[in-house]
Formats: sequence, C-alpha cells, structure tokens
Amino acid sequence: MTSPTSRTVTADAAGSWRLGDLTVRRIGLGAMRLTGTAAFHNGVPRDRGQALAVLRRAVELGVDHIDTAAFYFSSLRSANELINRALAPYPDDLVIATKVGPGRDPDGTWLPAARPDQLRGQVEENLRQLGRDHLDLVNLRVMPSMPDGSMAERMGALEELRTAGLIRHLGVSNVTSAQLAEARAVAPVVCVQNLYGLGDRRSAPLVRECGELGIAFVPFYSIAGKGRELGAGTAPGDTDEAVAAVAAAHGVSAAQVRLAWTLRQGPHVLAIPGTGDPDHLADNLAAGTLRLTDEDMALLDAAGPTEPAE
Repeated sequence: MTSPTSRTVTADAAGSWRLGDLTVRRIGLGAMRLTGTAAFHNGVPRDRGQALAVLRRAVELGVDHIDTAAFYFSSLRSANELINRALAPYPDDLVIATKVGPGRDPDGTWLPAARPDQLRGQVEENLRQLGRDHLDLVNLRVMPSMPDGSMAERMGALEELRTAGLIRHLGVSNVTSAQLAEARAVAPVVCVQNLYGLGDRRSAPLVRECGELGIAFVPFYSIAGKGRELGAGTAPGDTDEAVAAVAAAHGVSAAQVRLAWTLRQGPHVLAIPGTGDPDHLADNLAAGTLRLTDEDMALLDAAGPTEPAE
C-alpha cells in the first residue's frame, strides 16, 4: 500500500468549495500555531524562519485559504505579521480570513468582547498588520461576555464596513443556530466557524444546516481537540483504538484520519488545521487523498461521542 505521505500532495486533492464568490480548496491553514509550540503565550515561541517557511510552502502546495486573527500572537511572534512578511505581495487567489470580537492586551491578557463601536478598530488593526486595503473574510467570534441579543448590533457594525469596502465577506464563529439566524437577518453570512471534530460533535446540527443553506462550515480544533497539540494524542471523547485501527489499515497518521473524517461530513466542510511544522503541513494536505470507506466511517462514528439531540 502506498501512503499518501510518500509523495508530494497538494491542496487540490481535497477539492474546493465557496466562501461567497471566492473559491478555495477545502484544506487551508490555521495560523494560530505559527506563533509558538502552543497557543498564544503558552509554550516556546516558534522559530521565525521556520514559520515563514511553512507559510511559503503552504502556498507553493496550493493552499489558498489562511485563517488568522490579530489576537494570534505570543511573546515574540504575531501571526498576521508573519503572514505579511512571508507572502506579501499576496497571490491574487489567496483568501485570508480573520476574526474580530476577542481582543488581548500586549501582555496577552484577554479583554472583554469588543463592543459594536470597537469592531472597526479591530478590523483596521488586521488591515494594518496584514498590509491589506480590505479583508477577504471577517468572522465575528461570539464570546461568553457578549450580552444576549447583541449579535445583530455587532453584525450591523460589520455590515457597514463591508458596504464601505473594508470587508468583502462576513462569517460567524462559535455560534448557535439561533445566533446564525440572527446574523443572517442583518448581513450575508458565507461561513460558520465552530469547534467540531471526531472528539466534539456538538455542532453537528449546524454542519447540516450550513449544508442546506449552501454556506461553508469551517471547523476548528478538528484534529486533536481544544487545547491539544497536533499529534499529541486524541481529543477528549475520541476512541483511540478506532482511529488507530483506521490509520493502520490505510498506512496513514491519526491526524489524517481525523481530517478525512471531517471532510466526509459534506462538500461544504472546509478544514483549517494549524501547524508551524513543515512535516505536519505535508501530512495535513495528504489527508485530502485519503478516501475512508463506509466501514471506516461506521467504525469512527460508533466509537466517538454522540451528537446532541436536535
């Protein structure tokens, strides 16, 4: 059996989907881990040269969707600055998605969720750091500190910026179905970005809803689960034996199995696995060639946590 990692695989292997009027390949790159070996100020700062090399290699391999945020920074590294340094002037087909809502002090302390009148400042900060005159996609990230019923007001503020030309498309992140509906009543929404993967399927109803609406669902932490390093074991709720058995049967890594399972949830499901390691980058892209059988899917579905009742 030939492993997908035994040859160079590009992002084309996973196919494509739409973010509004933009077409992207279904495996992109999450930028959070470019800043360090763990999220934000935790862990060891990533070697700058290696982080720049991973970004350039990703684009060489056909990655045309990078997910970032101004609050993705560690004590020595900023994801947006690394993207700007590595890739500007940007390829015409490169889509850079960012998030607003959360914010952090320079020392890394989290701030309360941005008020509607503060969102323009967050958008402008992303523009400055990335060296762009507009942002391809801005996701409004819902935080626990956001008051109930405030979704429409914040989306309204972002819709004004979209109308002004500072933003091309809008998405939402960490939302419920009700919040998605509230957002869509105010502005066009091209994607939902929620926690989802083999180890956490609470957003399964939203995955299906997005498919019915024809908008992209972009899961985060789909490989190893929230707070876990890529390759450092399974996510909470994953059944290690099932993932390992499928991986062994195909001669691939567990991370590839989790990514392939995620992509099988629908053609509208994208993936943005984060890494600052060139080997992990290649491994993630190779998941686009992995075709799980119905038997594989049944084994994985039965082993993982049950999804919530609708």
